[in-house]
Amino acid sequence: MIEAEDVGGVHIKYLYHCRRQLWLYARGIRPEHLNAAVQLGEAIHDTSYTRTSPVDLGAARLDHIDGRHWVHEVKSSTRTSDADRAQVIHYCYRLHDVGIPAEGGILHYPKTRRTTTIRYDEQAATQAVADIAATLHVVAAPDSPSRLARTACRGCSFLDYCWSD
Repeated sequence: MIEAEDVGGVHIKYLYHCRRQLWLYARGIRPEHLNAAVQLGEAIHDTSYTRTSPVDLGAARLDHIDGRHWVHEVKSSTRTSDADRAQVIHYCYRLHDVGIPAEGGILHYPKTRRTTTIRYDEQAATQAVADIAATLHVVAAPDSPSRLARTACRGCSFLDYCWSD
């Protein structure tokens, strides 16, 4: 299975959104390319902030880091979620791991033209370590976690997998 250094931003996002989704993703089940919401998110990402370059950290790929060491992430949703916060904190943690002192993250929501700023501090670093441990725990389980209530699955690319008989 995966090691701590293999945990990326998508793993963390799924940890907060749906642990079953995380478990399936870690096993290579990835229907995202078939999902309209994912395709919309990719289109928004590809057409917003086009003068920036993504940063590849191996397991983690963040949208952009500026000259002041702030991580920038473009989101297709309209408001900040715990998953968004955890993902940008994870990227800051990964940057610190490779010697780049990330100050925090700025989440960009082009649909609403809003941003959310998250500072990276000792508490955030502790949370990042706990999130990695929780991810590894979920992924190591022999059976998939229970599915969420169907209402929580609206727009999820794993909907058919989880809810077909």
